Amino acid sequence: MKILLVSINASYMHTNLAIRDLKNFAEKYSVGELVGAGSDSVRGAGVPKIQIAEFTINQPVGEVLRGIAASGADWILFSTYIWNAEFVCKLLPEIKKILPDCILGAGGPEFGYGAKKYLMNIPALDFVMFGEGEETFLEMITKSWDEPKNLLAKLADIKGIYYRSSVSYDKVCDGAEDAGNVGMEIVFTGNRDLIHNLDDIPFPYPEIVAGTADPDHKIYYYESSRGCPFSCSYCLSSVDKRVRFKSLERTCSELQIFLDHNIKLVKFVDRTYNLDENHYIGIWDYIMKHHNGKTMFHFEIEAEYLSDKALDFLQQIPEGMMQFEMGVQSANKKTLAAINRSTNVEALAEKIRRIPRTIHQHLDLIAGLPYEDLESFGHSYDYVMALRPDALQLGFLKILGGTQMEKYAKENGWKWMESPAYETFSTPYLSFEDIAFLKDMEIVTDAYWNKGSFASTMSYVFRKASPWKFFCVLVEYGRNVGAFLQARREAYWFELLSNFVMKKIDEVFDKTNILDRDGAIGLDKNLIYDLLRYDFVRAGKKGNFPTWYKHNYDKDKHRKLLEENGLLVNSRIGFAVTEYEEFEYNVLAEMPEMEKGHTEVLIRYK
Repeated sequence: MKILLVSINASYMHTNLAIRDLKNFAEKYSVGELVGAGSDSVRGAGVPKIQIAEFTINQPVGEVLRGIAASGADWILFSTYIWNAEFVCKLLPEIKKILPDCILGAGGPEFGYGAKKYLMNIPALDFVMFGEGEETFLEMITKSWDEPKNLLAKLADIKGIYYRSSVSYDKVCDGAEDAGNVGMEIVFTGNRDLIHNLDDIPFPYPEIVAGTADPDHKIYYYESSRGCPFSCSYCLSSVDKRVRFKSLERTCSELQIFLDHNIKLVKFVDRTYNLDENHYIGIWDYIMKHHNGKTMFHFEIEAEYLSDKALDFLQQIPEGMMQFEMGVQSANKKTLAAINRSTNVEALAEKIRRIPRTIHQHLDLIAGLPYEDLESFGHSYDYVMALRPDALQLGFLKILGGTQMEKYAKENGWKWMESPAYETFSTPYLSFEDIAFLKDMEIVTDAYWNKGSFASTMSYVFRKASPWKFFCVLVEYGRNVGAFLQARREAYWFELLSNFVMKKIDEVFDKTNILDRDGAIGLDKNLIYDLLRYDFVRAGKKGNFPTWYKHNYDKDKHRKLLEENGLLVNSRIGFAVTEYEEFEYNVLAEMPEMEKGHTEVLIRYK
């Protein structure tokens, strides 16, 4: 028996945890050992040949087809999500043409919760796995080991499966009876019991142990728990609230594998990592005590529920060890109540402020939620920016089938894309034009804040102005000059902001002062220009300077600063790895607006 488990990833750097769990679980337990969760437990019959194949949504369909066809598999199963569902839908009928006898299945949240729709619309798709797939997949192998082509005849006896069944029915048409027609129905075999002991699931990455992994260019996903106790109305994780944990001992032993092999980035996919204090602090403590100086661990955190003990512990964490993703979603209390999230935004802000800056902080907002118009969203935006996250992800509400939000949206006038990624078009509070504006705001936020290239400039601007209002004006300017009509390189965003500052800032700020806070003096365009030049030149050695940039260069002064800093041992190298620039303000100061005066700066490049 040959089985191919396929993932279509968003990019090369991603790895798929699900297909690895299916493969490793089946290979461990299909040799006869009894495993499972009660009545659904099965005994294995032998070890099939199971392969995994990972592609990306950026590859041509034909290229992916050739890779899949080369497997000659009896079964091919796809791991599906909203970002790859469209690609998988294109592949399935084409695979059936090339491998007509191959059985095609799919699992994962997208096809799992949309099983009836996909089975009705894609004849090439034979079945869909729903829920946790390890034991379902193992039972499929067990029941079909001797004759893999007989799997379809045995699906009715396997829990956790959707499949098509031909049925006879009486059809009444134009008043005439036509008995015995064959129709189709989608059958669900019933929910399977969850795996009680997550320690039964093998370590997902044997390639790391074997030394064949890509430690520097891949993201490795890891889970220490399954399930989520919260009820966020837009999230599929809220459908099943049963939470289970791997043992701390097992988790730490697996983390050591990542550490021993110098994996660059490990992302925990636990839906809410900080649920059990002993468990999550125990993991952090192990990481801190055994860290290799390289591996970054990423956690999804509900910051409001961090205990004082946890916050005190985090003060010890050095830079480069951990990063937190924290979903704020909105600062509008009415909105938060409507989506079943805590409305205590004050406590949330306090907890986030207590997380040390040595931990990279990524905060999320969702546009398109109930009761949130542009004005309300702007308040939420400024609420998050006041916390100075390292990155602000501006996401857009996706109406997922099976969630509470789907029912709410249908009843209350939401409009959204009917195919993946089910993104909101409009709400009773946001028009389509408003959503389009927020899409451009997302681009500006990513360019001018998240990438960190404009840190000095934005640090000053956001001390003086509302980030939301400043970016709103910048978006309007960008729209007028066609900034969002195509993808842009970083250099373009420097030029755009420079032109905006020099051409529009007097008109927008000095005359109206709509962005000033608490009677503060208006934004100083000369200082912004100085800071913008400093951000530009410190980003890397320039061969040529763009027309917007005024390069105040003096070779003799450059040489003098090299001498003072002991960098003139080799003058050619010294000049090559540094730059000299002059400014009207002390751009190196924490508050340069307070230190106006001629400043000479030597920029040193790594």
